[in-house]
Amino acid sequence: MKFLVKTYGCQMNVRDSEAVVALMKAAGHEQAATEEDAELVLVNSCTVRDMAERKAIGKSGNLASDGKIVGLMGCAVKRLGEDAFRKVKGLSFAVSPRRIGLVPKIVADGVYPRLELDDGDEIPTGLDAHDVSGFKAFVTILVGCDNRCSYCIVPDVRGHEYSRPAAEVLAEARALVARGVKEICFLGQSVLRYGRRTPAWPDADAAWTEPFPRLLAALCEIEGLERVRFTSAHPKGCTDELVRACRRFPQVCRHIHLPVQSGSDRVLAEMGRRYTRAEYLAAVKKLRDFDPEFAVTTDVIVGYPGETEADFEATRSLMEEAQFDNAFVFKYSPRPGTRSAALPDDVPVAEKERRDQVLLADQEARGLKRNQMLVGTVREVFAEGPSPRNAARWSGRDSGNRIVAFPPPPGIRAGDSVSVRIVEAHPQILVGEAV
Repeated sequence: MKFLVKTYGCQMNVRDSEAVVALMKAAGHEQAATEEDAELVLVNSCTVRDMAERKAIGKSGNLASDGKIVGLMGCAVKRLGEDAFRKVKGLSFAVSPRRIGLVPKIVADGVYPRLELDDGDEIPTGLDAHDVSGFKAFVTILVGCDNRCSYCIVPDVRGHEYSRPAAEVLAEARALVARGVKEICFLGQSVLRYGRRTPAWPDADAAWTEPFPRLLAALCEIEGLERVRFTSAHPKGCTDELVRACRRFPQVCRHIHLPVQSGSDRVLAEMGRRYTRAEYLAAVKKLRDFDPEFAVTTDVIVGYPGETEADFEATRSLMEEAQFDNAFVFKYSPRPGTRSAALPDDVPVAEKERRDQVLLADQEARGLKRNQMLVGTVREVFAEGPSPRNAARWSGRDSGNRIVAFPPPPGIRAGDSVSVRIVEAHPQILVGEAV
């Protein structure tokens, strides 16, 4: 059967979709080039924001009305349950995140409609399947989340934290490197909590007392693996031992995505983020003291219920003090079942939009300033291919995950490491020349 996967949402969903593609191919199915060619379309859904869920549901409905076999996967399935079939007329089956490994069997059985819901605490299936042809790969090491932030539905739809055994993760990484992968990115909803709720290592280790830095150390022993990334992080996980791993192993990239959400202690407490403004800034300082060029990116929410102008200005000032390399700003929208959904959504839409634009403008100036500091330096860049904006250039990323564009040297291939001297800086891109 010819199939296609459509993905909405985060990198976790991108990785889940890749695993399903690999499982379907292993079961003898053929990946279609277009929706029109596909007999079966799998829509991997997101429910973190209302718009993302509506897009996935809308796409599923359109495909079903065209006579396709349609399977809905992902977080929206867990939230909606049986309602998924009422929202999507003609939906063939629906699978929640921890049961994606069942997709080939569901298709083989051909009994529709069918709903597969995990219980939020079961061991996920299918996570070790890969359909990788390039030099980079995602490896999921932790699923679920127990942080219970007031605005976030992830714990309800992804379940409790489960850390995959370290031996399983390392075997997967070795197999990927044997297939030509040079860069691995560890994924988890709160990746620095790896091994905290469920044991990941069978024994203690005198050199590393924390499970995640120990995993980084073990991964960096794999010959042929040149870069290691991880996302997303929480300030509580920015420990001295994490910094020691970064310092000891050059393979660990100098970049962390560290969502802050707000710079107001009052709002942070209401959100249930479990750190203060000062503690967050201390985590950033710890990384920058180790390496002033260490790239720190973040997520911010504007218009959280009750957010005053003073709260907003506290966020602005924290962002300036932290000197983020990049920031993703989101306008608050309530999600059903979360604690904040019971609060009045009292910041007007227009004001949310204004605050969003103010922070984005601030970050443009800040990003330019941070990047200008790198002019004249030489960055080691993993070439990815021709730049989407200028075919005469190639682009890639340095250790800090910064996009670097450069004229390609003769014979260059995707995955090659290129030394690039930076000659020009923009807010979200560096331009250089190969040396």
